[in-house]
Amino acid sequence: MVFKKMLSAFGVGGPSVDTVLTNPNTRPGLALDGHVNLVGGDAPARIEQIAVGLVTRVEIESGDHEFAGVMEFHRMPVSGAFELAPKQQLSIPFQMPVPWETPITDVYGQRLHGMTMGLRTELAVARAVDKSDLDQVSVHPLPIHERILEAFQALGFRFKHADLERGHIYGVPQTLPFYQEIEFFAAPQYAQTVTEVELTFVTSQQGVEVILECDKRGGFLSAGHDAIGRYSIPHSDAGRTDWVQVVDGWLRETTGRYGSLRAQGFGMPHGGGHGYPGHHGYAGHGRRGPGMGGVVAGAALGVVGGMVAGEMIEDAFEGGDDFGDFGEE
Repeated sequence: MVFKKMLSAFGVGGPSVDTVLTNPNTRPGLALDGHVNLVGGDAPARIEQIAVGLVTRVEIESGDHEFAGVMEFHRMPVSGAFELAPKQQLSIPFQMPVPWETPITDVYGQRLHGMTMGLRTELAVARAVDKSDLDQVSVHPLPIHERILEAFQALGFRFKHADLERGHIYGVPQTLPFYQEIEFFAAPQYAQTVTEVELTFVTSQQGVEVILECDKRGGFLSAGHDAIGRYSIPHSDAGRTDWVQVVDGWLRETTGRYGSLRAQGFGMPHGGGHGYPGHHGYAGHGRRGPGMGGVVAGAALGVVGGMVAGEMIEDAFEGGDDFGDFGEE
């Protein structure tokens, strides 16, 4: 009996958990539906809580170094405490809202190279090792995102990479502790002045803040620098705007600005010109370092620690497709 209790404490012969999503495809602002399926172990078990959380891989800066960490950024309880009998089978339904700022992982049915996303189920068992399950999730763009991405493609930009950077963009309201950067190689008509363009969406129920960071080429006697543009777009404009013309205007306005935010600091003056009506001028990618802001965000949202979580998410997303429509070098 003592040996069985010891094995149970290490998870041997204990309850098992398996989450099944009704549909692993979703969009920002929608929901994920599914069931958490439990099977009791060899002995009665006290289940303290069942929770589900969205996890992803985030680039984290620490001093002069950058490393990738697995972060849980949205969490919801599915069940409180209860007793699970030996071999008892339970199926608990849930519906988890997807935050508006959730990053895009898939476009046109193809995985964005560099992006991972999963739904992690945690089964907290009293006096025993907690059990978990991880299911791949695909987050597709909203119509406003699609129109802007299609415009980049139509203008000749080639997709390079996407990742998540921990921190906050200067002057942009954010609810999540990271933001997504979708990177493109410059289209031929911009290649004389721009090497790459980074596109960031910060989405809300009302619309999307679009932040462009253009990496400008340096001349023979001058260093290169970045130019930043920020534009605020309501969701309702997705179907009634010539987005190729608008994005071209954004890019020409942004690259026409002189100076580097890194050299001049934040709080640049508002810009005018060819931008979309209602744009908000400049915004710098002001990343919060690992100070109090980063610590509070990690504590509140649950940074998943340890190599086990990292291996879980890597294993779950192994062999994912790249974003072939934009191409990759």
